Amino acid sequence: MNGVFDLLHFQTAFRGAAELAGFTPSLLADLPAGQLLAWEKPGTGPCVYLSAGIHGDEPAGPLALLELLLADFFTDDFHWFICPALNPSGLVARTRENSGGVDLNRDYWLRQTAEIIAHACWIDALAMPDLFISLHEDWETTGFYFYEINLREDQPGRAHRILDAVRPWFPPEKGPLIDGHESREDGWIYHAAEPDLPEGWPEAIYLAKKGCPISFTFETPSHAPLEQRVAAHTAAVRVACETLADEIS
Repeated sequence: MNGVFDLLHFQTAFRGAAELAGFTPSLLADLPAGQLLAWEKPGTGPCVYLSAGIHGDEPAGPLALLELLLADFFTDDFHWFICPALNPSGLVARTRENSGGVDLNRDYWLRQTAEIIAHACWIDALAMPDLFISLHEDWETTGFYFYEINLREDQPGRAHRILDAVRPWFPPEKGPLIDGHESREDGWIYHAAEPDLPEGWPEAIYLAKKGCPISFTFETPSHAPLEQRVAAHTAAVRVACETLADEIS
């Protein structure tokens, strides 16, 4: 990993690995910068939806999903959905926003962009997942942190397992304020299922409003080496899914 994200190379590599792992694609939108794709692999257990690349200057998330594919993580005992590159034009330009200057992760209420119109329609038709995980990065932090939106029973042990899994690469981001939000503990923001701004709905809020019972938004420090950010994301995803399996079994 050299720190430069090439969307075409990524999508080619992801397609090859996903098809080999038993995923099939759905074309959500054919955009000037590239295709917006969702991938599905049916399975026998709980349903997990993972997304990444909604901010084009955050490449570790898409690369972590590819790394998990190459490591044969996506086994048949889960039903998987993946949207690995939600902002093609931003990923090409390496900008947070899309080519129109819109932060896509604030557009799920207004639906002003072609990307989110297509993606939200796909979500609307989706069998609601048991768990949603979104992979992000934050240039203002030095540690790892995550948002949890939980519509079910509060289980702090789940959060602690995630933070412990990421410690080999990053400590939990220090509170009491993280990303402008009051933290429950270092590295952990326990967020209500309400947007910070009435019209600025992110994907996680939209999923919660649709009934997704629990979501995690993982954030790695974007100044750190790319390999560390990818490794931290993969570790966090692994533990979150293992925890879900333990709770359901």
